[in-house]
Amino acid sequence: MNYQDTIKPFLDFICALLGLILLSPIFLLVWLCLAIANHGKPFFYQRRPGKGGRIFTIVKFRTMNDRRDKEGQLLPDAERLTVVGSFVRKTSLDELPQLLNVLKGDMSFVGPRPLLPEYLPLYTDRQRIRHNVKPGITGWAQINGRNAIGWEQKFEYDVWYVAHQSFALDLKILFLTLKKVVVSEGISSDGQATAEAFKGD
Repeated sequence: MNYQDTIKPFLDFICALLGLILLSPIFLLVWLCLAIANHGKPFFYQRRPGKGGRIFTIVKFRTMNDRRDKEGQLLPDAERLTVVGSFVRKTSLDELPQLLNVLKGDMSFVGPRPLLPEYLPLYTDRQRIRHNVKPGITGWAQINGRNAIGWEQKFEYDVWYVAHQSFALDLKILFLTLKKVVVSEGISSDGQATAEAFKGD
């Protein structure tokens, strides 16, 4: 039986369902706190490319408010990050709603992180291989530097994962991700204040 096409999607669905049930008290508490901190807007929605470049809507907890300057422009990320949002981001609880994306089949627990649609035309043929699998909540690049490494290295990690994915590797990535969350190592949000935009090679 093929792991990637049969076993992994089944495990993703079951684990996402169990995760949502078991973590529902935390989910609801964070939802309430962020709804208060962000004036009724606890969720952040954004279009991202998935497997094969198909666009889907990713959902995360919103860690920043919509404060703007006198010209109506959004303030820098650091100035919009709320106290509650800072804690949620530090503990990676902002990723929790992505269990809904896993349940829907848009994402997997492990895979290359979904980036922005505007990056799609900028990829080389090799970099585009990252879209041969579903994107993940965590991935090989995330446990090997995340935003501390450059785009080229990050894509190399993604391509390596596509070629080597297995049940044992996914377990290793999940374990190391949990370890990083516990020790608050390398916790930050992709595409925000900590990562430069990808401009192509």
